[in-house]
Amino acid sequence: MNTKTFSKSVSIDTIDKRKNLSRRELIEEYVIPGIPVVLCDGTKDWKAMGKLTPPYFKSKYGALVKEVKGKAYSIADFVDLMLNSTENSPAPYPFNLNVEEYFPELLEDFKPEILYAKSNRVHHPLLPKFMLKGTEVYELFFGGKGSSFPFLHIDALFLHTQITQIYGSKEFILYPPEQSEFMYPRKDNPKLSHVDPIHPDFEKFPLFKNAKPIRVMVHPGETILFPTGWWHITQMYEPCISLGRIQLNAANWDAFVGDNYELWKKYKPLLAKPALVYSKMLGGLMNLQEKFM
Repeated sequence: MNTKTFSKSVSIDTIDKRKNLSRRELIEEYVIPGIPVVLCDGTKDWKAMGKLTPPYFKSKYGALVKEVKGKAYSIADFVDLMLNSTENSPAPYPFNLNVEEYFPELLEDFKPEILYAKSNRVHHPLLPKFMLKGTEVYELFFGGKGSSFPFLHIDALFLHTQITQIYGSKEFILYPPEQSEFMYPRKDNPKLSHVDPIHPDFEKFPLFKNAKPIRVMVHPGETILFPTGWWHITQMYEPCISLGRIQLNAANWDAFVGDNYELWKKYKPLLAKPALVYSKMLGGLMNLQEKFM
């Protein structure tokens, strides 16, 4: 699916930080126009805040192992790496762990959940799990000073993005959908860019000179929400732990279904058309249900 599907006239140069934002205000001011926002008080009742620190994970889950770039690290060893990470010798990144797989008991610490619409369709009982293949609903990211996400990208399956800083701060660098023509997307995966925005090669990618990033630092307890179609990358200047959370609603449903359809055609062609028909019917049902919310 072409990323230009999401092209809008987005004329912002900063990202708002808001408190006491009602659900209606969030939808009308940010979700519908497709504008990112940082919520400063969405985690005020979360048990995770102040609890889920590097020492906590090292002591409670230190023996669990995750592979990064072909090398296995225990959480205990990685915590030491992230705490001693420097700009010249950064800890490997991303060190990301599926919460439902590694720490299911921690899900209660991330409630009440933040909704980026009337509902998050990820949790709809009629949504088949295979439609979310290749992504995680809840994901913890551990990083250290000098670390950055390895590539400029749009998130998988055209899902909306929610990132909450549990510990430490992280800088987000975003480019709106209307700048996709400057991103040099890969042919094999148009949601990934060839450009390294931290050290861009303008001789190789001259159009990237026209790209105008929007930067925002997200601090502990703050949550950034932004719609699919926004290219982004992150940088860290201190040890940090973040919770990534996918969001699916009416605004990205068609793109999500279309991306799944392309995958079904490639890997399970006999199921592609029936799955597409079912998805469209399910989307209609969800639209009807949400009218009464």
